[in-house]
Amino acid sequence: MTQAQRDIRRKMKVLTYAVECGNVARTCRYFGISRQCYYNWLHAYERSGEAGLVGSRPCPENPKLRTPKPIEDKIVHLRLTYHFGPHRIAWYLERYHSIKISPHGVHNVLVRNGINRLPENCRQRSVPSVTRYEKKTPGHHVQVDVKFLDLVDSTGRKVRRYQYTAIDDATRIRALRVYDKHTQANAIDFVDHVIERFPFRIHTIRTDNGHEFQIRFHWHVEDLGVSHVYIKPASPNLNGRSSART
Repeated sequence: MTQAQRDIRRKMKVLTYAVECGNVARTCRYFGISRQCYYNWLHAYERSGEAGLVGSRPCPENPKLRTPKPIEDKIVHLRLTYHFGPHRIAWYLERYHSIKISPHGVHNVLVRNGINRLPENCRQRSVPSVTRYEKKTPGHHVQVDVKFLDLVDSTGRKVRRYQYTAIDDATRIRALRVYDKHTQANAIDFVDHVIERFPFRIHTIRTDNGHEFQIRFHWHVEDLGVSHVYIKPASPNLNGRSSART
């Protein structure tokens, strides 16, 4: 059976059911379609018979609207090299290449190249023992994390505060600040404080994938000449010898 025949058969079944039961609303609920969709099919059938029920084919792609090849190559490179998502790729291209493209446009490029879904990590049959990393050079890796604090104010009301903590993996020097909001703006303010106060140059800041450490925070850190890397989900060994979040 061709696609055209399937279109006709399905839509005729809907139209026939509506005639038999005499209730358009009930028909639409039964088949999970809108009234507008039903009446479009009915009017098409009244105008052209069964030929009017054949679904229209998609329009061919307009090459003039397609993302230029040089930009597409950059998108593919960022995806395969850094595993950036559509929003981060759009941000990166505009910030460092003055190329404006929407995240939806980036997504279309990823789909066209078959790389819109990253390969899933292989499942481990057994849980490996955790061996935490330990760096010997001060500033080589600084862990930044957030701890949620449930406190009670002077009126006895429960309030939540957020303790941002930074720990150098080599020296165990740490800095912390408490904020009343859990935002990228506060994460940026905290990392500026850490870079200013630590007595050595910071090479890499390592965080989890929380929303406070996303695009704005990431590129702020990179612009300061410091590398920013994310730990993999469910990988406590990448958090160093101590984890700050509870």
